[in-house]
Amino acid sequence: MSLLVVGLSHRSAPVSVLERASLNADAQVKLLQDTVAAEPAAEAALLATCNRIELYADVDKFHAGVAELSTLLAQHCGVGLEELTPYLYVHYEDRAVHHLFSVACGLDSMVVGEGQILGQIKDGLAKAQELHSAGRLLNDLFQQALRVGKRAHSETGIDRAGQSLVTFGLEQLSAGADVRTWVRGRSALVIGAGSMSSLAAATLARAGVGEIVIANRTPDRAERLVQLLEEQYGQRSAEADGPYVRTRAVSMDAVPVELTRADIAVSCTGATGLVLGAETIAAALAGRPGHPAATIPGPGVATDGPGSARTDERSSAPASVGADDNCPLDLAAVQSGFSVMGEAAVAGMDAATLEQHAAWVDNGTVTVDRRETLRGAVEADAELIGALAATAASVGRIPERRRPEQPAEAPRPEPVLFLLDLAMPRDIDAAVHRLAGVRLVDIESLAEASADAPMAADVDQVRRIVSDEVAAFGAAQRAAHITPTVVALRTMAADVVASEIARLDGRLPGLDDKQRGEITQTVRRVVDKLLHAPTVRVKQLAAEPGGAGYADALRTLFDLDPETVASVSRAEESIEKNAKNRGPA
Repeated sequence: MSLLVVGLSHRSAPVSVLERASLNADAQVKLLQDTVAAEPAAEAALLATCNRIELYADVDKFHAGVAELSTLLAQHCGVGLEELTPYLYVHYEDRAVHHLFSVACGLDSMVVGEGQILGQIKDGLAKAQELHSAGRLLNDLFQQALRVGKRAHSETGIDRAGQSLVTFGLEQLSAGADVRTWVRGRSALVIGAGSMSSLAAATLARAGVGEIVIANRTPDRAERLVQLLEEQYGQRSAEADGPYVRTRAVSMDAVPVELTRADIAVSCTGATGLVLGAETIAAALAGRPGHPAATIPGPGVATDGPGSARTDERSSAPASVGADDNCPLDLAAVQSGFSVMGEAAVAGMDAATLEQHAAWVDNGTVTVDRRETLRGAVEADAELIGALAATAASVGRIPERRRPEQPAEAPRPEPVLFLLDLAMPRDIDAAVHRLAGVRLVDIESLAEASADAPMAADVDQVRRIVSDEVAAFGAAQRAAHITPTVVALRTMAADVVASEIARLDGRLPGLDDKQRGEITQTVRRVVDKLLHAPTVRVKQLAAEPGGAGYADALRTLFDLDPETVASVSRAEESIEKNAKNRGPA
């Protein structure tokens, strides 16, 4: 059997694909169950976070395993296989081990060195153990990955390079200001009560935020998180210097009202749809004292950054233009700021088109209301249109008139509401980016910001640790692979000794117990000495790269029954499983 991982992450796929491919709890369980039921896989474990989905399996065939795992991922993610395939990566054997160890150390995280991934690996292992989808290989792999990650954090300064995604998000929200100074005394709303939301609440409390409100669909979980925060940050003596924070829990129905009071809102739920729409945020802004009603710009409005907004010139044509049926004018080419009956309406038209336009006006196809409204403008422009028509007749086209200058862009107001969306798929509508008075940081913007983050010098040291641990893990696995064969060989030798002693008893029935014991002990010592050096050496050779074939050679040389070897393996796995179920003494 061989280790295989198929997955996608923020390094291989855009956030839009990760968002669509995210798996809820039920889908994760079904994926693991279907994987172990598939023919190529004997074990399966899943590592699913907001930034990655990785399916680990112990397979007997590489190509069949890749095909099966890719298909299962696509089926359960709800993204077509053809669409998903360009974003998938595959690691096999030692490369798969190296990948997971790197992930555990935070080297593959969006924020390099962050330690939250260790908890997510632990959760992935626990779920596989609960579903009995993880066997010896994946149990050993994930447990060793946890040890390697802890070693990297304890022996190096990788923590100085990394931080939690929450801290990084708050740094982006503060736009470079010191986070502790920026959040001090502010009010924060945390939506969700899971691990990421709990981390966000604790991070905000340590930074010195004045109030934290927890909103969750399950009131008990929100109350529990509030209780934990109060125990750690809700009490402070007059002499203490630690942070003090007011905490309370609310229902999800209260979120719109809380948004009118909060300065910072962090959302990380497991919802499959949007939790906060742009309309909800706009209404919350309108409900804030001293803040004008927010409007959501349409598709004609774009932003040039956090401090400015501009209007797309192409969307500024007069609203009345679209209602003029049968007009020969190319409405899409109309420049802003002019009447459809004025000079701009005919600028650039040839003489024939100009005559059609004049006939359209004269024939009364303009509605009565519009004709009455625009009659004065038409009469005022009659002389000019006549002159333009004469020019068109002589030169063929009318010179275009210079477009008026656009008004100066209005400055974008300073944000009063700061939103951090750490969910995948997203909790907060991306259209909120266009709202004045709001700053939104989401997974996509964090990915862009982290691409420019400097790497710490300790990263090289962590990479060396990973390489050493991968080699040690591979050697241990290869040595463990041959152990059942060695055990089967020694069992066969013991059976031979027992058989020969029994035959000796038949030939020499007069031996007393002491004599029989001495003979038995002597024969066993001879057999043990003959087997000791070869079995020790074969374990050493098997632990080296490419040493997997020594187990096969041993079975062939001593004509060992494959079923005997397999039964030894099953017995060892059963002993290990029972020991884990009993737990530490």
